[in-house]
Amino acid sequence: MTTRFASRRRVWRTRGLSLTVRILAVNVIALALLAGGFFYLDSYRNQLLEERFKLARAEAEIAAAALAGAKIAQQRALLAQIGPTQRLRLTLYSAKGGLIADSFALAPPPFAFVDPTDEPWFKTAARWLDRAVEFVVGTPPIERFRALPQPAAANWPEIERARSSQHAEVELRFAPDRTPVITAAIPVGSKGEMLLTMRNAIDVTQSVRDARQTLALIVGFALLLSIQLSLFLARTIVQPLRVLVRAAVRVRLGRDRAVVVPRLPDRGDEIGLLARAFSDMTTALRERIDAVESFAADVAHELKNPLASLSSALESMDKVEDPQLRRQLAAIAAHDMRRIDRLITEIAAASRIDAELTRVPFAALDLAQTAQAVVGARGMRAEQTGADIRFAFGGGTSIVLGDALQLERVLENLLDNAVSFSPPGGVVEVAVRADGGRVWLTVSDQGPGIPDSERTRVFERFHSVRPANEAFGAHSGLGLAIARTIAEAHDGALTIADRKDGGPGAVLVLDLPMAEEDEK
Repeated sequence: MTTRFASRRRVWRTRGLSLTVRILAVNVIALALLAGGFFYLDSYRNQLLEERFKLARAEAEIAAAALAGAKIAQQRALLAQIGPTQRLRLTLYSAKGGLIADSFALAPPPFAFVDPTDEPWFKTAARWLDRAVEFVVGTPPIERFRALPQPAAANWPEIERARSSQHAEVELRFAPDRTPVITAAIPVGSKGEMLLTMRNAIDVTQSVRDARQTLALIVGFALLLSIQLSLFLARTIVQPLRVLVRAAVRVRLGRDRAVVVPRLPDRGDEIGLLARAFSDMTTALRERIDAVESFAADVAHELKNPLASLSSALESMDKVEDPQLRRQLAAIAAHDMRRIDRLITEIAAASRIDAELTRVPFAALDLAQTAQAVVGARGMRAEQTGADIRFAFGGGTSIVLGDALQLERVLENLLDNAVSFSPPGGVVEVAVRADGGRVWLTVSDQGPGIPDSERTRVFERFHSVRPANEAFGAHSGLGLAIARTIAEAHDGALTIADRKDGGPGAVLVLDLPMAEEDEK
């Protein structure tokens, strides 16, 4: 539990880092793994040195075998021949440690140690790189080679070790320019003489340095390229996100209603999709806020009229003595109370409709059966209003996805509207038909119809085009607005059309998508 908690806490701490830092960190870590090749090069150097150690032993054994039993003149001749040929320095010591012969004195030296102060700057940089890699990989410290004025046997510990073990002993030192100096000591013959061979293996250092420099150049170039690409990637991601954040803050603060949330139409990636979705969400939010504010203003306006009428009637009743006039004022007050009650009921229904539609899961239902049930239930009410409501089904599959109660409310509102416009003895026709993946429900009446100029406004809240003979305030003007809201929540539409027979009246059309086979 403690480990998991600590891990979660470490991950949580990275949340405070910007995306730019995270992208750079991921790419740099990947390059750091590539830079781990320096560890491999160190092992490569050790392998080369190990091979040179074996070679030094073999060379020392061969030279000792050639020198054993030979006279001093022959030994000097052999040293003068082997040294330049094999690029070695061979030193022969007596049993007491005195110098017998030195190949450097008998023949031209095949190598000389380089003074680091005389080398160019890039050689100095290479040595610093060597030290850095050795420090990182933890290479044990190596003894520095010291050029002695008199090369006595006592200056070489490997000679004493070889005298004791009677085998070749190899030692590694660093020259002033940090190139390997490999020495091998071995007994010669039975007189106690000792041979010391020395080689400056500059080729080992050069091979390793060439590989390191190549790898360093690759890693450096890859690092620069990775940083540039990371910054480019960060700009393509972070900058548009910052623009969206600034726009979101301005929208939240509400200081500028004209804030334009960028849609980034040129971006076809997820950032572009996010920007367009965010812009659409902001637009929808503004429309919703505007609708709420407009609805609140309309509610205040619609309630103000009956309240003013009610207040006037109640104030006048105290001043009127005529019983007939008092009854008229009481009737006006009762009418205003019913109107206020109707308005409050319709307003409450309209304000809840969006929330109800978001919570209720849609299910498959037969729109024709639903409409037939609603028409049958309204039979008695239709007779009281003098309108004859008829139902017709055009056939096909009328299965839709939706909420049965809300769709029934749509049909009830459409029937209320049609019946209120129908003349006495008029016919209201409800028809359902399905075709081409759509289901249409139409409600037709024989009233005066809806003028073309009003066919959009009648769906606005509190807007109503009523018959001249209808009592004022009998309808709230919310029925068609609620019906259209429900239709659009079902991915449908509610529109107005003309009667096909050319006669008077209005036709309201509810268009809904047919349910898919796997949804039925």
